[in-house]
Amino acid sequence: MNSYMIKKLNLLYKRYNYLTNKLSDYKTYNNHDSLRNLSTEYSKLSNIIKPFIEWNKLKLDLINTKSLLKEKDKDIHSMVLEDIQNIHIKQKKLEKILYKLLLPKNKKDNRNCFVEIKSGSGGNEASIFVKNISRMYIRYAESKKWKIEIIHINYNEYGNGFKEIILKISGIGVYGKLKFESGGHRVQRVPETESQGRVHTSTCTVAVMPELSKIEMPEINIQDLKIDTFRSSGAGGQHVNTTDSAIRITHIPTKIVVECQDERSQHKNKAKALSVLAARINSMEIEKKNKENAFKKKILLGTGERSDRNRTYNFIQKRVTDHRINLTIYKLNEIMDGNLDLLIKPIIYKKSNKL
Repeated sequence: MNSYMIKKLNLLYKRYNYLTNKLSDYKTYNNHDSLRNLSTEYSKLSNIIKPFIEWNKLKLDLINTKSLLKEKDKDIHSMVLEDIQNIHIKQKKLEKILYKLLLPKNKKDNRNCFVEIKSGSGGNEASIFVKNISRMYIRYAESKKWKIEIIHINYNEYGNGFKEIILKISGIGVYGKLKFESGGHRVQRVPETESQGRVHTSTCTVAVMPELSKIEMPEINIQDLKIDTFRSSGAGGQHVNTTDSAIRITHIPTKIVVECQDERSQHKNKAKALSVLAARINSMEIEKKNKENAFKKKILLGTGERSDRNRTYNFIQKRVTDHRINLTIYKLNEIMDGNLDLLIKPIIYKKSNKL
């Protein structure tokens, strides 16, 4: 662990001890606001200080254990070396935990988010892939006990896939978990309709956008919006209801189009569509700022071209490869069934270490 981290942790430890003494003082309990603030800070610091205390104990153990190397007995010497190695392993694990805990937190990580998935190149097979990927995210969200809402689905002409789907996923830490899913996703497999067994490559794009608070909502001039109503429909063009409750909003300056037909109420569909529109505009503005600041980042949605991908799902070899961190896992079925932590945890760790 470097000197900067140790210095930072020692300062936090002093603060932790101060809070411990403060919370032990009965006078603190006379001021409820102060007590609440101190308790909240103490709770947050505890998560960092506990592994730091353990790390310091191991540091002391290491010093004491090394002192036994002076023993001339070969068996004792061998046991001491083994103990030293085990202490180093434990220290390294704690250092990884502490490093992660000291990283600056993104305030938006605890937000709910919208997940927008669109078919790219590959025709009907790309639409089927969108359906597969959306099911993967839904299964993952269900495993985390998060709430899932389908904002909009645009079926393909055969009714067996989605040209586009927008999900709203709500829960603790949702955006923080899913934010690195944005980008191009590629599938390599033999389509069911392929008679000669040839492998096809298809793509879709995923955009994960945090839900904005009312204060953060970008100003949208009503005159810049074109609002159309239509009847909600499902696969095969069958009408879900007989009223024009579905909403399509076009933001003329940016040409962003958002549709919502999940609710039977036109008013509720409009509110949902506007919240998605605001999230899209906000993401676009952030991307512009990043470019202005010379940060070389890809556009959130990517291009949908075969060469533009974050991840490849190869059904023939039952593998998934994340090209950003050179990670390949041969557990495709498990991942498609919702065990996304196999991919999400490594990418979060790698990306965080680059901050």
